[in-house]
Amino acid sequence: MILLFSLIFAICTRPVLLESLSRVRLVGGPHRCEGRVEVELRGHWGTVCDDGWDIQDVAVVCRELGCGAANGTPSGFLYEPSTEKEQKTLIQEVNCNGIEDTLLQCKHSEDVFDCGHDEDAAALCEIPESVRLAGGLGRCKGRVEVKHQGKWGTVCNAGWNLSAAKVVCRQLGCGKAILTQRFCNKATQGQGTIWLSHVSCSGQEVSLQDCPSGNWGKNNCTHEEDTWVECEDPFDLRLVGGDIRCSGRLEVLHRGVWGSVCDDGWGETEDRVVCKQLGCEESLSPSVKARRSFGPGVGPIWLDDVHCSGKEQSLEQCQHRFWGYHNCDHKEDVTVICSEP
Repeated sequence: MILLFSLIFAICTRPVLLESLSRVRLVGGPHRCEGRVEVELRGHWGTVCDDGWDIQDVAVVCRELGCGAANGTPSGFLYEPSTEKEQKTLIQEVNCNGIEDTLLQCKHSEDVFDCGHDEDAAALCEIPESVRLAGGLGRCKGRVEVKHQGKWGTVCNAGWNLSAAKVVCRQLGCGKAILTQRFCNKATQGQGTIWLSHVSCSGQEVSLQDCPSGNWGKNNCTHEEDTWVECEDPFDLRLVGGDIRCSGRLEVLHRGVWGSVCDDGWGETEDRVVCKQLGCEESLSPSVKARRSFGPGVGPIWLDDVHCSGKEQSLEQCQHRFWGYHNCDHKEDVTVICSEP
């Protein structure tokens, strides 16, 4: 009887267990919803060739991973760490109609040929909305609210610190955390459930939900203790003065004003970070003459002494002097030339 029950249990549960296992993942991105696409076949993980790869294929990946809408089809070559040489490309010629539940339900070929890792597919999906700043001017200032069980609620200030504010600002795609207040005045207090308290972040977490905290909805807080956070506006950059968007004089946006970057200490590693952030391909390491062809900039020189490791997803994550501090003139403006995707 026991043996028969065990057999029935195994037969009934096996399909559920198999279907619950995601067979796709995104590697090397700044969060779980962006990166180089890898699939699992017969117990081995490998990459996907980008021949025919398009936004409908990305939409299926985003759905399978529980991410938000499909936002782009960047090159997998841009994501670090690079694919190991011995890792195989497992599928190519993926052709989804966009409504499949999993990537491996889409038409594809496992007979891979003439496709190196410089052709690895990647996906860019939105992060599902689970945190927001409410009641402030713009989306980067306000009362911290989190979404749980389909409902928005506030976060108590007990245990809150600047490290937690950094996580919120990064998760929202805003700039650096510049202020966190451990109370809200009556005009900015929330309503409804206070979902979290005693949130303890190191500052390195991808999302606020990754930080240890008290149990959801279990606290003795009032809305007078709602947490308020202010972040800098989102960091942005562009290349100007060229004929294509992947080459030109580098400008960064700070406090709503575009300004240039001084070339002190600038090199190929920094070029690669810019190319990656813009969704372009490899840096072409242009000559001095080519760099000067875009002319000097005008306005503020925002950054100087920029030093990157090459692993950063954004130039803002590289080391640099305080914004606006420099010993340069516009003859030293940085220019970058990347190949087009």
